[in-house]
Amino acid sequence: MKDKLSILNDKIAKAKVGGGEARIEKQHAKNKLTARERIDYLLDEDSFEEIGMFVTHRTTDFGMANQQFYGDGVVTGYGTINKRLVYIFAQDFTVFGGALSETHAEKICKIMDMAMQVGAPFIGLNDSGGARIQEGVRSLGGYADIFYRNVKASGVIPQISAIMGPCAGGAVYSPAMTDFTMMVENTSYMFVTGPNVVKTVTNEEVTSEELGGAHTHATKSGVTHLTSANDVACLEDLKKLISYVPQSNQEKPIDLPYQLGDEIRNELTSIVPDNPNKPYDMHAVINGITDEDSFFEIHKEYADNIIVGFARLAGKSVGVVANQPMSLAGVLDVDSSKKAARFTRFCDCFNIPLLVLVDVPGFLPGTDQEWNGIITNGAKLLYALSEATVPKVTVITRKAYGGAYDVMNSKHIGADFNFAWPGAEIAVMGAKGASEIIFKREIQAADDPVAKLAEKEKEYADKFANPYRAAARGFIDEVILPENTRRKLIKAFATLENKELEMPYKKHGNIPL
Repeated sequence: MKDKLSILNDKIAKAKVGGGEARIEKQHAKNKLTARERIDYLLDEDSFEEIGMFVTHRTTDFGMANQQFYGDGVVTGYGTINKRLVYIFAQDFTVFGGALSETHAEKICKIMDMAMQVGAPFIGLNDSGGARIQEGVRSLGGYADIFYRNVKASGVIPQISAIMGPCAGGAVYSPAMTDFTMMVENTSYMFVTGPNVVKTVTNEEVTSEELGGAHTHATKSGVTHLTSANDVACLEDLKKLISYVPQSNQEKPIDLPYQLGDEIRNELTSIVPDNPNKPYDMHAVINGITDEDSFFEIHKEYADNIIVGFARLAGKSVGVVANQPMSLAGVLDVDSSKKAARFTRFCDCFNIPLLVLVDVPGFLPGTDQEWNGIITNGAKLLYALSEATVPKVTVITRKAYGGAYDVMNSKHIGADFNFAWPGAEIAVMGAKGASEIIFKREIQAADDPVAKLAEKEKEYADKFANPYRAAARGFIDEVILPENTRRKLIKAFATLENKELEMPYKKHGNIPL
């Protein structure tokens, strides 16, 4: 028995060093943690239980029979984050560059199946050179097996991908189908085809960082939702993200203890300027409404004319969607509509109530927007908010014009409570534009057209640029003082806690993709 224990301990020791100490040192030299170090840092101490430690590949071609490493380039298993069960894999770049083989994929698929069966989040720490070319189509089949499970798990359990090294070719599609993708600055990249192929096909000269680095995907493509300075910061962000979401679609997010007190927030009264054309930072409104230091912004660097993220309201997790007047006056465009729609659908999948803060002058006009599909992309946000059955509460802080008023969680598309601040302007368009159309002839015939326009602009504003016409129709439930907003929202969401909606049977809707 002693010999057998010695053999086991020897195998465990070999498995834990992956590709060997020299390759581990190379990983550290790149300012990267190893697969096991990442898991140990992310999960609660001593909570990780490994599955498949002794798996090896089955390939004999190209001398691969002589290159065997326990685990085959991926560490898989389960553990806890703040005592909550998660299933996890971490690709090991020290073994074949983390390249995916048939058995490597089988290990990942096994824990994906387990996560689905028990209803727990699935986390992937990606650091791989792509498909293992020595295996040919078997490695491609392995990717497809993972993709299929990503789709089956979508909307059932939260799926989070952290890109902590290279992620190229077929490897990028699994993260793209998970709920959130995180990247590490300067050490991770994602692209379908690398710089060499790009140069061959299009003659473009581009670096890996420019083509698919963290900054590129955070600002240009929107592929990544969060970027971090290093591995440790990325894992901390992942822990924080997990804290806002439930275990599965059958549960609600965990509530934090909160003792109700004086929920009046006087600072909210002075945020919106008297001049309706002057910008202000919607973050100040969010921070004034939500629990202190609880707002966790998602997609921060992409389409910053809209803000999305998680927060807590009296200890309860909520998803926030808010126009940002500091950027493009808060208009809706192609990118902001897609960003908000995807976030909305995630919250609806996982029983996270939605708080929508509105200050929107309309949709961004122009050929660029029309040619890039503002119609169908704007419809994505409209579809997502209309489809959502979670509690939905809207606060109009200032402008709500035109079709954008409808789209931003209006009463007409199923919002449960719609509040407006006293300075809210709810109309088809701004007073100046409306006056130029309605009173065109009268203005042209006037001795002083400029003075006449100003007169008519004031007349229109007095009649329509306020929240009371909408309130008279019941489209606004209550016009509230800004300082009372937090108290009103806590009460509103509390009444909606057991909300249930009967939806017509369908296989699935056909969202305008």
